[in-house]
Amino acid sequence: MTYLKTYGPRADPVTGLTWGLMDLSLAVIVIVTGLVVVGVWMRRSRQPWPALASLPLGGSGGGTAWITIGVALTVLALAGALAWTVAVMAAVAAPATTALTIEVTGHQWWWEARYLGLTPDQTFSTANEIHIPVGRPVLLKLYGADVIHSFWIPALGGKTDTIPGRTNLTWLQADRPGVYRGQCTEYCGLQHAHMAAFVTADPPADFEAWRARQQQPAAPPPDTAAAGEPLVVAHCGACHTVRGTGAGGVVGPDLTHIAGRETLAAGTLPNTPNGLAGWIANPQALKPGARMPATDLSGPELGQVVAYLETLK
Repeated sequence: MTYLKTYGPRADPVTGLTWGLMDLSLAVIVIVTGLVVVGVWMRRSRQPWPALASLPLGGSGGGTAWITIGVALTVLALAGALAWTVAVMAAVAAPATTALTIEVTGHQWWWEARYLGLTPDQTFSTANEIHIPVGRPVLLKLYGADVIHSFWIPALGGKTDTIPGRTNLTWLQADRPGVYRGQCTEYCGLQHAHMAAFVTADPPADFEAWRARQQQPAAPPPDTAAAGEPLVVAHCGACHTVRGTGAGGVVGPDLTHIAGRETLAAGTLPNTPNGLAGWIANPQALKPGARMPATDLSGPELGQVVAYLETLK
């Protein structure tokens, strides 16, 4: 979550400006402190300090030059900082072109990412883990589903709010592969702290392969996990979608390729069979206030549901 070391043209100019203004501020502190120390040393009284009432009023002269120099240097420093800031704002305002467009919606308390394709069959949704191609700018359209959230991937760009009824735009570009963690930074309720986002920057060929897999519906499960599919449709399908099955809910995240994600519940849990079972059995114990209710599943049924979801890669 560091913002002092960044990896893309949306964030790098801001990082340089941050370090530059910090260095300027430190230089001002050092210079002012040094002048105060020198002034105190040179003007110190060698006699016992006289009573205040006995001091004559008047000036010794020579101070105007220091004021003139100080004001001039201050104006030059502030003008330079202003020009640098305006240049940085222009540099990060918008890219000339974008490789793809993703609609990101902030929910309490998770992120929905909808990848727009040229045709409906090329459009798909995922949750909390956003993949982008390395070296290519990506346009993000930000929406708020319920309250105001704030989308922030500090290593790749600044904060942008998601506001209900409004579309905000931002963009990201990663110049090297990696996973970059983000966080909602606008207090949005009880589980605000458990609303992480992850941007994975893939080499372009790997990204295209990932996108092609995401566009596909859920593959038929093997016989060992087939019993879990009707249970998912019956118990989860009202809120979640599994494309290619009867589950078509839109309240919660799309589960079509859930097994390909690293985390559950917006970074709250690792995506392991045990983590998945615990989340399905009692989400309120792990993330109180989450919109997901506990499911009425027996132990064997829970095992069958987890076995099926584990096949959705």
